[in-house]
Amino acid sequence: MRHAIFAVLLSVWMLPVAAQSGFSADLRLRAEHTDVPNRALLQRERANARLQWEGLWGESIEYATGLRLAIGSDANVDNGVNLDNQRSDAVELDRAFVRGHWGEAHAWTLGRDVLPMSLSPLLWDPDLRPTGVSVDLHWGVRDFDGLQVTAGVFEPGLRIGSEARLAALQMGYRWRDGAPWRMSLLLSLLYFDHLDALPANGLARTNRVLNARLLSNYRLHDVQWIGHGEVAGQAMQLHINWVVNQGAQDHNQAARIALQWGDRRQPQTWEIGIAQQRQQRDAVLAAVSDDEWWFHSFTRGGMLWLGYGISERWSVRFAGFRERRDDAGAHAARVLLDLEARW
Repeated sequence: MRHAIFAVLLSVWMLPVAAQSGFSADLRLRAEHTDVPNRALLQRERANARLQWEGLWGESIEYATGLRLAIGSDANVDNGVNLDNQRSDAVELDRAFVRGHWGEAHAWTLGRDVLPMSLSPLLWDPDLRPTGVSVDLHWGVRDFDGLQVTAGVFEPGLRIGSEARLAALQMGYRWRDGAPWRMSLLLSLLYFDHLDALPANGLARTNRVLNARLLSNYRLHDVQWIGHGEVAGQAMQLHINWVVNQGAQDHNQAARIALQWGDRRQPQTWEIGIAQQRQQRDAVLAAVSDDEWWFHSFTRGGMLWLGYGISERWSVRFAGFRERRDDAGAHAARVLLDLEARW
């Protein structure tokens, strides 16, 4: 505990120095208020810092390594019951990869990094750091369009060690890529395997279990449509997502729609968003869906958020969630207040 506190404080002090010496970093300070029916009110504060050092070998090989430093007012022993995907108190490896580039826009990656696919919170928590190998291919089509194919095999990087594996393929077509008004269509196949240890480790969550094993397989087929535009001088994005788990016989569909105006990563800019989502019980693998939402499947709910770009480096976001399990009559309410910085 004391080591984690020292590491976070040291990282905050070192962030401006790191930014000047070839490092990149980000910091998130979070206050949370979560009210779930039939359990004690959850109020906690967390600090999460990521430091990364990167460089080049020659002209085409990129490498990076980094740490995640975290401290929370709760304890790691509470992470399971609080449905967290990461430990509250940690000093751990965040990234360690080698990436090769060839052609105009092709790359391969070996090691631990963010998942190279673009997925919604229904399917994946962006804070997870899977380890594996992937290839990312891009081609220009006609004058303004783009075609993308990304594929890889990964160990998902769960909070509790397991033998889980993920084979993923994403194909995307982007119309008027880079223009103010544009849209994308993404088709993804996510095949999870070696999941038998998840129930024993407390990671089955709301997925169905039979004889201490997950009842369903998880062969997710995902379709995303994303439209971009400009309204009142600010960027606007509409994101529609539909998922079918071909490994489950029933209770296997999920959907999400989100609308966002503005971008808090831009200075003196407001960001306003709304999202609504519905996941049937075995539609997604609950162990890896985004833990900003309290329930990871078997639920329906909505999210509202308001953000503001304080400067080029600092931003703030206030987010509220209202969710209900399918077998419950009352809703859970969650509020998150985040202060974020990037160097």
